[in-house]
Amino acid sequence: MSIVDWILMCSFLVFVTAFGSWKTRKTRDIDGFIRANRSTPWYVVTLSIMATQASAITFISTPGQAYIDGMRFVQFYLGLPIAMVILSITAVPIYHRLNVYTAYEYLEKRFDLKNRVLGSVLFLTQRGLAAGFTIFAPALILSVLLNLNINIAVFTIGGLVIIYTSIGGSNAVNKTHILQMIIITTGMVTAFFTIITLLPTDISFKDAALVAGKMGKFNAIDFSFDLSNRYTFWSGIIGGTFLMLSYFGTDQSQVQRYLGGSSITQSRMGLLTNGIVKIPMQFFILFTGVMVFVFFLFVTPPLFFNPVQVNYVKSGTYSEQYENLEKKYVNLNNEKQLHIRQMLISIDEKKESQIKSFENKIDELTKEEKEVRNEAISLIKKTNPGADENDTNYIFLSFVINYLPIGLIGLVLAAIISASMSSTSAELNALASTTVIDIYKRLIKKNASEAHYLKISKIATVLWGIYAINFALFANSLGTLIEAVNILGSLVYGTILGIFLVAFYLKRIQGTPTFIAALIAETIVLYCFIFTKIPFLWFNLIGCLIVIILSSVLNVVRTARLKN
Repeated sequence: MSIVDWILMCSFLVFVTAFGSWKTRKTRDIDGFIRANRSTPWYVVTLSIMATQASAITFISTPGQAYIDGMRFVQFYLGLPIAMVILSITAVPIYHRLNVYTAYEYLEKRFDLKNRVLGSVLFLTQRGLAAGFTIFAPALILSVLLNLNINIAVFTIGGLVIIYTSIGGSNAVNKTHILQMIIITTGMVTAFFTIITLLPTDISFKDAALVAGKMGKFNAIDFSFDLSNRYTFWSGIIGGTFLMLSYFGTDQSQVQRYLGGSSITQSRMGLLTNGIVKIPMQFFILFTGVMVFVFFLFVTPPLFFNPVQVNYVKSGTYSEQYENLEKKYVNLNNEKQLHIRQMLISIDEKKESQIKSFENKIDELTKEEKEVRNEAISLIKKTNPGADENDTNYIFLSFVINYLPIGLIGLVLAAIISASMSSTSAELNALASTTVIDIYKRLIKKNASEAHYLKISKIATVLWGIYAINFALFANSLGTLIEAVNILGSLVYGTILGIFLVAFYLKRIQGTPTFIAALIAETIVLYCFIFTKIPFLWFNLIGCLIVIILSSVLNVVRTARLKN
């Protein structure tokens, strides 16, 4: 990477950290630290919500997901607009009217203390771990760029975020999110158009799209109702709606973004705008990944995308064998390029029989390439038994570093790293808020001064940052980050959402039946995750329905007993 790219990337990271710390250094009370004094306009609410959700995982792992699996992951977001409308009607006015600092305060007002604590603990457990994922993703970049130990990179990224989040709280998060979303958008749009310009001169954008379609990458919508299929229209529209309701309606990292809205209208506009913009944004990122896939059809990709593991095997006993596999891989790719070009000519001439023949040849070569890759992965594992054989998270990063021109590399990497910082800062801020408001202030020290709670909030931010950093050290072994982080959320979101839906709509149901139902629901969800093959999106529906149905039954039984 050039000096220009280093200067661009490092300057932005230092500037964001300094800007967030300086602009919010005068935060003096708990309201300013947690809710930015409820002064945030709708457009900042929108940007902050999007920046919180769009971590570096989105911009590193999602293009890799599209490269491997096509665009069907976009169905994950189909329920988002529905969820935004429901939350704007229900959750937003309730939270504003009760003037709460966290979503879980409402549970005590509606039910009792044990439901508030349960909701808080479920959130803290999964969000603390998820923060580790968002720290790990940009650390991956630094480790590849600098040939740096991944642990050192994790501490570096985590430390930068902890600094400005602990100083300025929610206000610092909001102010830095504006800058970060600007650089994120600029970086990704620039990367996309650069990919198009880097395609061979005889391959037009139309040709690229045709090839992607023939290779099965435009599988955006699947209407089959198959519980063994992770991403379908139905899992997205049903399971996705429940997941998004829980994430945006009960997860403090998102709720806190619109609790700071200057009015109910401003918070609603922020949520609804997010619902409109998010799906096109995710579609664009996946489409970028598909274009990277097409690019690597005409430019031979690495046999294995993780350069650290490749360097390791090339310096070991199996170096010669690995290099022979690379040569074989190049030959297969060159042959496949020839057939793809011939297929495009046949498409222009509308010769269907020839098109099918070339498709079959391309499929055969693709299978042979996979066999060669598997042999290469086997050598990598022999050289380093602890090596991660999943290189999906390195695909887009490999393209950026090796093929983008000087200047753009630094811009795109700054966008990816800033995405992580924006998401992690919001998560740490929310974790600190929930810890102080729902646990410390409620259970440990109830009547301390504002200055005391502010101090504890900053300490909690630092401690949660350290916790997330420690989990990030193990994140590399968990496969595709974009899936791993959503699977983690789905293990608890259904249960939390069930508790809140009972609180919002089933006014006759009391706290104890809801609490018992939630414990049982969470146990069943964990059982489904460990012992069944049910796709994770359905966990949100399962957990939620169990809480609603079981709490209703238990409440009837409890009421009957009290009458007797």
